[in-house]
Amino acid sequence: MNLEQRFREFVREAEQRGLAIEGIAVADEKKVLLEHRFTPDLPRNIYSHTKSYTATAVGLAVEEGILRLEDRLADFFPEKLPKAPPPALLQITLRCLLTMSSGFGKSYLMSEERRGGEGAPDYMAYMLSRPVTEQPGQRFCYSTADSILAGYMVEKAAGVRLGQYLYERLFSRLGQGYPVWEHDPQGHPNGGGGMFLRLTEMMKLGQLYLAGGRWQGEQVVPAGWVREATRKQIDTGNPGDVWSCGYGYQFWLSPYPGSYRADGAFGQVSTVLPEKGLVVAVQCPETGDFEQVKRLLHEDFLALL
Repeated sequence: MNLEQRFREFVREAEQRGLAIEGIAVADEKKVLLEHRFTPDLPRNIYSHTKSYTATAVGLAVEEGILRLEDRLADFFPEKLPKAPPPALLQITLRCLLTMSSGFGKSYLMSEERRGGEGAPDYMAYMLSRPVTEQPGQRFCYSTADSILAGYMVEKAAGVRLGQYLYERLFSRLGQGYPVWEHDPQGHPNGGGGMFLRLTEMMKLGQLYLAGGRWQGEQVVPAGWVREATRKQIDTGNPGDVWSCGYGYQFWLSPYPGSYRADGAFGQVSTVLPEKGLVVAVQCPETGDFEQVKRLLHEDFLALL
C-alpha cells in the first residue's frame, strides 16, 4: 500500500469511527503532499507545539553567540531573585529549562492554571519564589514554566520580545506571517504555548527540521542545533505510553526510526520521520479523545510508513 492509499485509509477509518480530528497533512521538506480537512481550515491554538518554536529561538540565539546553554537563569534576572536564594535555584541553567529538568519538581504555569491567575502579574518573580525541590538537570518533570523561562532568557539576551525575534529570523522566512500568540500579564509572548497557526503553517517547523534547518536553499536554523534539539537529552519515564520515548530540547522523541515531534495539548502534533523524508501533522479539537486518535495514528499509519 503506497503513501496516498494509506493516507486515504486513515481518513476513512477516522471518519467511520467518528474520531475528533480537524485535519491531517503529510509533507516532505519542500511541499505538502497530502492534506485532508475534517473541519474548516482556520488558525487554532497549537498549545505546547509552541515550545518547539521557543527551542528554535534558543538555537538561533546560541548561534548568534548571545546565549549559551550553560547560562544560569538567576544571572539573567538578579533583580527578581528572593533574598538569600537557595543554592539549587542558582544552579538552574538554560539547558535544564530546555530539558524540563529545572528542579522545581512539579508542573507550573500550565494552561488551566494560567487561566486561573497562577503567577500573575509577574511569572518570573513567581517562579523564582518557588521552592526548588530537586537537583536541577537530573529529572524530567514536564512544566510549561520551564519553557516560558527559556523564552524570557532569549528576550533578555536579544533585547527584543520573543515574537519579534522569531518573526525576523523564522516566521517571515517561512512565510508564516506574525501569528496570534498568547502573552503573559506583562506583555511577553508565552514561550510555552498559545500560538495560533493553521495546520500547514504549523507543520512548516517540522519541514524545516526535516531539511536540517534549510528552507528554500537557505540555512535558517543551524544544522547542529537541529541534531541536538531532536536527539534524546533526558529520559521521560512513563513506559506504558508508546509515545514516551525521551525528550530533546522542547521536542519529544517518537517510536519510529530517528523520529521526533512537536506536540501540543489535545492533538496539535507534527511528527518528523527523517528516514521516510516525511512530516505528518494533525490538529484536533479540545473536545475530542486524542488517545483514540493517537492509537489510530500509531497503529494504522505512522508505524506502517
